[in-house]
Amino acid sequence: MEETISLKELFLTLKKRLSLIIIITAIATATSGIVSYFLLTPIYQSSTQILVNQSKNDQQQVYNAGEVQTNLQLINTYNVIIKSPAILDKVIEKENLDITASELNGLVTVSSEQNSQVVNISVQNGNPVKAADIANSIAKTFQEEISNIMNVDNVSILTQAQVGENPSPIKPQPVLNMAIALVVGLMVGVGLAFLLEYLDNTIKTEQDIENQLGLPVLGAITTITMDEEIKDQATTATLRTRGESVGS
Repeated sequence: MEETISLKELFLTLKKRLSLIIIITAIATATSGIVSYFLLTPIYQSSTQILVNQSKNDQQQVYNAGEVQTNLQLINTYNVIIKSPAILDKVIEKENLDITASELNGLVTVSSEQNSQVVNISVQNGNPVKAADIANSIAKTFQEEISNIMNVDNVSILTQAQVGENPSPIKPQPVLNMAIALVVGLMVGVGLAFLLEYLDNTIKTEQDIENQLGLPVLGAITTITMDEEIKDQATTATLRTRGESVGS
């Protein structure tokens, strides 16, 4: 027999399992908050900028489009060199870092805007001061070593990485994590509520008998509690007493 589910049944299922949904959602949100605030290490990011530009002398002061295009093409090469062991190994030595060049590479992000000669060097670290020091050291080391690597002198430091008064970590983001956990917990709770309702094959109503057994319902027995029975007997006895009194 084909079964149909109405919106009323869906709402009744949610209402029936509401406590389960609330508990799962609360546990997921609280767990996310505890992990974000107390277990995850805050990560700070600091950035510096370098400018890729052709060196000029007194007789050559005018830039042309060909030189600018050459600088833009060099930026892709510079982005690779900045994260190479030739630069990072020297930075590790200068900053006395207890990590490998490969590990430092994972903490460094090099990017540049389209058609821009400015390169951004960003470093992530658990210490905001250390992140700024490493970013500045990478920029300075690259400026010093690029002349030996490519025999060019066209890099200048545009801005240095600095640490603000109250630096904020870029991750984790507890509020965002808790919001995501709330939504996920709500979805899991609702899904589990419908799953439990689907697996529950007990017969509760006359309609369940017709749907599951295919038998017509001829009658139903009403559940009577002892309190109601005693109350009914007392009411009957009272009426009988009054009737006898009137008759006499």
